[in-house]
Amino acid sequence: MDIFMKVLLVIFSIALIVIVLLQKGKSAGLAGAISGGAEHLFGKTKARGMDLILQRTTVVISAGFFIVSILVAVFSK
Repeated sequence: MDIFMKVLLVIFSIALIVIVLLQKGKSAGLAGAISGGAEHLFGKTKARGMDLILQRTTVVISAGFFIVSILVAVFSK
């Protein structure tokens, strides 16, 4: 069981890295961070198509990663 959970953790971590690298950057630099945050806050730009799929997949994979990492920490004792 312990080995299975660790292998699953490695799979989730690799998948999370790949999904994050597939996403394109929202803005670049300090000016982009300020204006990009305002656009995101007020909802002027919405994700469409592939961006939306990647965004939702990132949320699901990151949630799975955190759950599996907590389970590995609990069961490793």
